[in-house]
Amino acid sequence: MQIMTLGDFASRVNETFTVSLDEGQGNAPFVLVEARPLSGQPVVGQSRDPFALLFRNEAAILFPQRIYQMHHEATGPFGIFLVPIAREQAGFLYQAVFN
Repeated sequence: MQIMTLGDFASRVNETFTVSLDEGQGNAPFVLVEARPLSGQPVVGQSRDPFALLFRNEAAILFPQRIYQMHHEATGPFGIFLVPIAREQAGFLYQAVFN
């Protein structure tokens, strides 16, 4: 399994990632709206510095928090735990934290 870092996402802000939904439900576009480091002291032996990602999905429905299969042409497929954190006029915001 590849260990993803903030560097894998920082240059992808405002790009669309595709989330695979349950069988027969297709895919959903999620736009990366923020990629930021998390403050805190580095931990000795830690494989990466902690960071957070914020995605927007414009669907009228709320996707529950869980692990989704996400894909982007630059990163390839990967599993990501998304948590809905806010509703906006343009849709819902979802956060993923990597620590």
